[in-house]
Amino acid sequence: MKLRYLLFTGVILSLALAACSENFLDWKPSGTLSSEQLQNPEGAEEQLISAYAVLANGGSGHTIASLWPYSSVHSDDAHKGGGGISNRIEYDRLEQYYTIEADPGYGAVWGRLYAGVSRANIAIQTLQALSDDELPEKQQRIAEGYFLRGHFNFQLKILFKNIPYFDETYRNDEILELSNRELTNDELWDKIASDFQYAVDNLPSPSNQPDIGRPHQVSAKAYLAKVRLYQAYEQDDLHNVTGINDAKLNEVVTLTNDVINSGEYQLHPDFAQNFLGQYENGVESVFAVQYSINDGTDQGRLNMEHSLNYSMAPQYGCCWFHIPSQNMVNAFKTDDNGTPMFDTFNDEEMKEPSDFMDNGVDPRFGHTVGAHGQPFKYQPDVLYDNSWERVPDVYGSFGNMKEQQPANSPYLRKVGAYFGSAVNLDIIRYADVLLWRDEALIELGRHSEALPIINEIRTRAENSTDRLALSDGSFASNFRISEYQDGVNINWTQENAREALRWERRLEFAMESSRFFDLTRWGIAAEVLNEYLDTERQRRSFLSNAAFTKNKHEYLPISSDEINRTNGALKQNPDY
Repeated sequence: MKLRYLLFTGVILSLALAACSENFLDWKPSGTLSSEQLQNPEGAEEQLISAYAVLANGGSGHTIASLWPYSSVHSDDAHKGGGGISNRIEYDRLEQYYTIEADPGYGAVWGRLYAGVSRANIAIQTLQALSDDELPEKQQRIAEGYFLRGHFNFQLKILFKNIPYFDETYRNDEILELSNRELTNDELWDKIASDFQYAVDNLPSPSNQPDIGRPHQVSAKAYLAKVRLYQAYEQDDLHNVTGINDAKLNEVVTLTNDVINSGEYQLHPDFAQNFLGQYENGVESVFAVQYSINDGTDQGRLNMEHSLNYSMAPQYGCCWFHIPSQNMVNAFKTDDNGTPMFDTFNDEEMKEPSDFMDNGVDPRFGHTVGAHGQPFKYQPDVLYDNSWERVPDVYGSFGNMKEQQPANSPYLRKVGAYFGSAVNLDIIRYADVLLWRDEALIELGRHSEALPIINEIRTRAENSTDRLALSDGSFASNFRISEYQDGVNINWTQENAREALRWERRLEFAMESSRFFDLTRWGIAAEVLNEYLDTERQRRSFLSNAAFTKNKHEYLPISSDEINRTNGALKQNPDY
């Protein structure tokens, strides 16, 4: 419900600007405004808004903000779901691994993200041609363009690794000849980091950034920290992690400390507040995609990237995609001390209502997973029911919850057979920033400094049960979690701290599209996912042939169509 926000009031006009088609090399304008009409302050602003618009231009078949098919489904967190294996077969390939193909490939997400890069470049070029007198906010607006370009390139980098990088100085014919091996892995990270560094140096402070949705200096520091953390894990050409760069880790610590010490952010007191519309743009939201409803358009500017993921319940009716894996559900188990069962969590399944009372359960389970008899989306009288599931014999008896809204939510709208939500999608939460800092500290051997922040996040989880109660005030799960105490319930060595940090990231961001990228960054994707498949295929027979190939499946293949369009300038990723 963001009609009041100035930033996106020009979205409709922006769609008629010099936008790119899904082929990022095709720069032909799709609207009726000439370039001369846009070479002025108003036109430059609209072109920048056109770049912002791409943030929200994803759909169920080409998610570019959430990335749930490419991370949750592509990892041990979730199954594709839907009506069966053949329903959205391209997502099944991501889950099965061995069936991933370069043709037709993943050209839609590639094209949408490069449309964002191209729109940002066009806006930057137009803004640079203006004088400061014509547009006093010129430098700030250019920095916003750099920030957006950095974001789109970051998404491309974690999906495809070897990508062509071009800025506003490149001509169309130069882009056609540009190789995706022009830069080394490290050099490409530096290019993306330089965009965010420019944003840090030229964006205003938060107090001087009145428009919600636009980045400012502190949010740019947070995104730069994310880039440097990924870059710190050095990879060879076959995606093996060959070392961890201490200088980059120290930069992460400095940047995250700046964000923490800015006083701009804090954890929501209740974990639930991250996933309800009335709290969006709140204290934990560092950078978010802004959606809207009742904004004067026919349907609003809705998030359709999760439109397939509502259950078959009467109040929804379609389509039960993005279903938690049994492995991920089991990961929420806690022992008698309230700490994770690192080694034995997956030995026995939690799936029957009694299982969630017989075991200790991390409260974040109740915010993440729909399970029979559990309150659904903080409604004590609306309990998740197995009848809401589409093909439980294939994908199991759970549903997702974070990305959904109650059926009576003012942020929800039915669009045909599907649902769109106006609730923002956080690209970076403050919990991310805290755990990035802890990850860097642990890898630097400063693990004792990481313990207080991990405990801060666990304490927030412990205090986030009020909305999970049934109508009589009782609970359908035995919620049990505690802080780590060195020498009491854990020996806080570097190795154990690393395991605790990685576990914390999984539970905190479960179903939020970070899991696969975390595993790849850490260099353990093949090990973790093949171990997961060894057990999960015994529970889900459709996974009987699924296998993750090391040095291949860490990244997606580049569409053969894109390679052909460039006459081979783009080189395929290894082993595809």
